[in-house]
Amino acid sequence: MRESAGGRLAVRRMPREVDGAVLLLHGGYEQDARGPSRLNAPGLRMRPFAAAVTRATEGRGVAVAEARYRFRGWNGERADAAHDAAEAVERLVKLTGGAPTVLIGHSMGARAALRAAGAADVVGVVALAPWCPPGEPVAQLESRRLVFAHATGDRVTSPAESLQMAVDARAAGAQVARYELPGGDHAMLRRMRVWHDLATCAAGAVLGLGPVPAEMASAFAQRAGQPDGLALPMLPARTAA
Repeated sequence: MRESAGGRLAVRRMPREVDGAVLLLHGGYEQDARGPSRLNAPGLRMRPFAAAVTRATEGRGVAVAEARYRFRGWNGERADAAHDAAEAVERLVKLTGGAPTVLIGHSMGARAALRAAGAADVVGVVALAPWCPPGEPVAQLESRRLVFAHATGDRVTSPAESLQMAVDARAAGAQVARYELPGGDHAMLRRMRVWHDLATCAAGAVLGLGPVPAEMASAFAQRAGQPDGLALPMLPARTAA
């Protein structure tokens, strides 16, 4: 990987002709003003997702990059990760010439991705075990495609709060699908392949460069006040619409 100027972005792949882009944003902590180390566990956890996305999009003109944070934590009203995510999106969009971009975030990274989704070239977000405390803004999510995924056994971030975020985002005009994995854990270490497969499938579907599973397409078609498609089973095999 190569670091972009300014250090907010690490580019994993940049094709000569770019048809789409994926930016991965790892998790972090509620409060931590230290800078992340090279062995930062939340960052390392997203590496397999980056590798899976890179493999799945080989030869399809998809740029792949990872966000770099200044600090390990969100840090209250400072919302450091949100600012870093916005800067990473801006840099990636410049590098790709404005290619459609999907953000894949885990935990704090999903919260940052949802905050940054209002950027003009961002078409959607894949939010894995997202941290969605009450009161998060949703106006920026209008017209975006959002795929949430949460393990019901997550004891770090709340599945109930991510469900409410999905409901609120749909009410704001987003196209939303939300998946649930029975049991599981926050780190996505149990049934890792299922998580990786869903993330790569969802990224391709949101970018319009891959098939859209039938249940995801049906969920995207739901509108404000319609509850269908917000507790989809997170299964390994999917059938395209």
